[in-house]
Amino acid sequence: MLDWITNFLSSDIMTATPLLITALGAVYSERAGILNIGNEGLMLTGAFFGATVSWITGSAFVGAVAAMAAAMVLNLILAFFVITVKANQVVAGLAINTLASGLTVTLNRLIFGVSTTVPKIDVFDKVAIPGLCKIPVIGEAFFNQSLVVYLTYLLVPVLAFVLKRTNIGLKIRSVGEHPQACDTVGISVTGVRYGTMLFAGALAGLGGAFTSMGQLSFFVEDMVSGRGYMALAAVVFGNYTPVGVMGACLMFGAASALQYRLQTTATWIPYQFWIMLPYVITIIALCCYRKKSNRPACHGQAYAKM
Repeated sequence: MLDWITNFLSSDIMTATPLLITALGAVYSERAGILNIGNEGLMLTGAFFGATVSWITGSAFVGAVAAMAAAMVLNLILAFFVITVKANQVVAGLAINTLASGLTVTLNRLIFGVSTTVPKIDVFDKVAIPGLCKIPVIGEAFFNQSLVVYLTYLLVPVLAFVLKRTNIGLKIRSVGEHPQACDTVGISVTGVRYGTMLFAGALAGLGGAFTSMGQLSFFVEDMVSGRGYMALAAVVFGNYTPVGVMGACLMFGAASALQYRLQTTATWIPYQFWIMLPYVITIIALCCYRKKSNRPACHGQAYAKM
């Protein structure tokens, strides 16, 4: 029983990590007033470029950097349309997702062809923390993870502090709440929003890279499978705060970890039901959400300088 709990907790943390990385970046762009539906495409782009560059260079670190850079470029394109051109943010985000899906499939088949042989790449290896990893039940789950996992959960209090207690965070929140007032006092609304989109793109790319190099060991077409949308749902359910988002991602991660274990049980229930379980729980969680929201007043609205 204790081994089952340890394995479940470890799987929960592992599954929640790419969601949390992506959602933490999305918190910043959302609080600046940008509705980024394109997280799915950003994660998919990061997953492909991370695995491909890791295969070319033999370094997961270089692959992660490439994944972050590629996702930043893609999010910069999205930022241009929603901030400068002032296009509809939902439509532009869906277009980015479609572009990323087609681009990664095309490049994957162009570079690796259609083959059942999986190329060997460098991945994010687990790093056990001496002493702490020996704690009963939780030690193996919490303190025998990859460096990306440790970095992700350390980022939560750091990003929460920056958003709530620093001048940078104040500017981001102000731009989302009242961009015209910010423009009046000399704060560049466009600059702040572009900055948050680049930051969100970098983290989404890292989240995608962890999916292909942390959870799996190579890129599979459309492997993100809705995690970008789940990350956006986690932002809403977590009330647009890093700490709340962490709790939401762990809950969604637990649902995913549970479905993996339920698939192995010999029951009359079709396995497809267990596969859809995380998404059902995500929808139910959002429907039951009643907390006073921190969503910015000008969320999803393009700003035109008067």
